Amino acid sequence: MALPVAALRSLRHRNYRLWAVADFVSVAGTWAQVLGVNWLILTITGSATSVGVSLVLQALPTLLLGLWGGSLADRLPSRPVVLAAQAAQAALAATLALITTGGLPPMAAVYGIMVASGLVNAVTAPTLGRFGGEVVPPEDLPNAMALGSVISSGARILGMSLAGAFLPLTGVRGLFLFNTLSFFAVIAAVLGMNRGELHVLERAEGSTDLGVRGSVRYVLRTPWLLVLLALAFVLGSLGRNYQVTMAAMSAGPLRAGASGYGLLSTVFAVGTVSGGIAVASRHRLSVRLLLGAAMLASVTQMASGLMPGLMSFAALMLPIAASAIVLDTAVAARAQLDSPDHMRGRVIAVLGVVSAASGALGGPLLGLMSDTLGPRAALQLAGLATVAATALAAVAFARLSGVRSAAAVLERLRPRPAEIAVPELAGQRAS
Repeated sequence: MALPVAALRSLRHRNYRLWAVADFVSVAGTWAQVLGVNWLILTITGSATSVGVSLVLQALPTLLLGLWGGSLADRLPSRPVVLAAQAAQAALAATLALITTGGLPPMAAVYGIMVASGLVNAVTAPTLGRFGGEVVPPEDLPNAMALGSVISSGARILGMSLAGAFLPLTGVRGLFLFNTLSFFAVIAAVLGMNRGELHVLERAEGSTDLGVRGSVRYVLRTPWLLVLLALAFVLGSLGRNYQVTMAAMSAGPLRAGASGYGLLSTVFAVGTVSGGIAVASRHRLSVRLLLGAAMLASVTQMASGLMPGLMSFAALMLPIAASAIVLDTAVAARAQLDSPDHMRGRVIAVLGVVSAASGALGGPLLGLMSDTLGPRAALQLAGLATVAATALAAVAFARLSGVRSAAAVLERLRPRPAEIAVPELAGQRAS
């Protein structure tokens, strides 16, 4: 599936071209390190639960400090914060490479770096999101978001593919060194941008506390957004933590080892590209489609637990990953594009907190289920829970709209054209 020429219009802007290239390199490095860290922890501990714990430690700072990070993003100039964030994350990735030089490091050291990376991400991720919206004029922002999703998904494929190929050759240290270098691509791109062509967003005035309360009030005043966030939380925790379940399936029932884990991760990334291209090519995105995709992902997840071999399991990763992009699109586009400039950082922070919370709960829960019940049972039970959550979300939409027909409410909740875009992934990395 190819993107239409009109979908490439953001590439007319030099600043966005620099940002897009840097994002591609940086995200590839990030996902190479994700695979490396997960495999390192499994090698040290032999436990999928330990992988889930690492996700909690990295997500916990966002849960505690994410809203304050969003408030700071709406008050501080974006460019210097972006540069500082990339330098800090590069130093942490280099530290991971250093401690693995002499063999397997102590788990306390690995967990400590995960916490430090999470702290940097909590404080600076909303600013990265704001800056990603400043490299194009407002009229091209939805298109830049769409391209950012496709670029990031493609980078994920590259990162996972390189990791799968080089993990048996270089070990995890090589993956961590690659990620270290990838952060400098973003630094070089930001330094090379024409500052006069940046479309700087309006910054907020007032205290940090008021900023945090304002973001909470904004979400609480939008009931349908609460339903979407709740659905995203359940699907994100029980249906999207495939770093845990793919590793557990590969090391366990599928007996595929590191190379199989790399293959599964690459196939999953291919699915995200397919979903991103499909969404970027659409002019409208209905809630009916959103809920249909959520149901498809849930049912397919249940079925994946029954697959006997690596290839059949990998085949089901495609629809799961593609449908996940649809959910991200509806939540992020409606929340970001309908918010005023001075609220943008705080809205991004709320989305980040929801994502972090889903990882913090789902990672260890799926790991524990995989260790105690087996990976297959974990996939089936989690899929059943997400099926129920999707059905409840449809009922909630119907009640909010005051109609009895679920089909009618889904049509009435069809978003306006300005509200349709792919989540802004450019510059918002999971490190």
